[in-house]
Amino acid sequence: MTASPPPRLEAKVLYRRLDSLFGALDPNGPQKPLLEAFLVECFKALSEDLRLQSGYLYRERWDSFDLLKAVGEARPAPEVLDPQAAPLAAVFPHKVYIFRATLPSPGPAGLFPDADSAALVVGRRPDRFVFFFRLASGWVMEELDFALNTIRAALGSRLLEGRVRGSFLQAAEIQQSLLLEDAPDFPGFEIACRSVPAEEVGGDFFDFLPLGGQILGVAIGDASGHGLPAALLVRDVVTGLRMGVEQNLKISHVFEKLNRVIHRSNLSSRFISVFFGELEEDGNLVYVNAGHQPPLLLSGEKFTELLRGGTVIGPLPEIRFQRGLAHVAPGDILVLCTDGILERRGKNKEFFGEEALRKVVKKARKASAQEILEQIFSKAADHGEGRPWEDDATVVVVRRLPRQGPS
Repeated sequence: MTASPPPRLEAKVLYRRLDSLFGALDPNGPQKPLLEAFLVECFKALSEDLRLQSGYLYRERWDSFDLLKAVGEARPAPEVLDPQAAPLAAVFPHKVYIFRATLPSPGPAGLFPDADSAALVVGRRPDRFVFFFRLASGWVMEELDFALNTIRAALGSRLLEGRVRGSFLQAAEIQQSLLLEDAPDFPGFEIACRSVPAEEVGGDFFDFLPLGGQILGVAIGDASGHGLPAALLVRDVVTGLRMGVEQNLKISHVFEKLNRVIHRSNLSSRFISVFFGELEEDGNLVYVNAGHQPPLLLSGEKFTELLRGGTVIGPLPEIRFQRGLAHVAPGDILVLCTDGILERRGKNKEFFGEEALRKVVKKARKASAQEILEQIFSKAADHGEGRPWEDDATVVVVRRLPRQGPS
């Protein structure tokens, strides 16, 4: 009987699982126990989806890489690796490498000649760490490549966070100088916005870019985690978006170029969901959704999710994005938010959720954009029984004014 294929691992699901894993790490502690603990927890969380059979952590020494930790099925692995050996020589220039045991034209030898395997490296010489994973049958190239690149980027960020915490206040000042406090006036529309960080600086942002008077760029984003790495990533993305839009580039091209820049960056957590739309005075909206929580457009009694775009920005070097089209008619309401609102937990750990958000918006649909915003934050705060926000929470409400009847 043929085995059933493994479940597909969506980018947003991976994003949330890794965010939870990294949130439990203490970047100020010693690197060795931190990475050993991460190997254990990462294997527990992702082994089934990614078809990981076993995992191994090696640490760089003077002239070798020594095995620190092994998890999963008991498969023997070398205690010591030569830096010039094929597995390490392949992974160092690429940072992430997937080894195939059998190919028409054999590539570099992996750690296990009889099985497919994968590796990633974090840290800088002479203090690098290498993770190896033995793969079971049924693994999917796109899922594994995306996951390992995301893990490497975020781990590198966590290690960096402990080294650069002294510049935290400076980063906060830079971020706050970039982010807007209020929405601009736009004829025929009401716009309200608010962002509440879970720490001194946050990983959420919203932005508005006037484009020639008749078009307004509207952006919202959610970087992985909070604190310094997320703040640095927000800075890079906001700056990149503004520069790309000012050059009159197509939205999809701006996102593809921005993704390449963020992927190469070493000073951010390097994965972020972003929604950006160009809203015209007649209500037409051209947008790209890069893995963000889909904005909701309420028109009449119907909600439409703005989904079209691509995956989150950062983990992969080359991504293609598609443009979406929508129309905001008179009286329609567009609500953009981040996970901090939807994943606000109640007393029984249940999420506030999208259904509750829809009910709030529909009930308050005749109110102003500011009043709708206040209702969303009020209901989400009440759901959490007044506790501090667990995650950065951001909402943007765009309401097109109804047509005025004859006087």
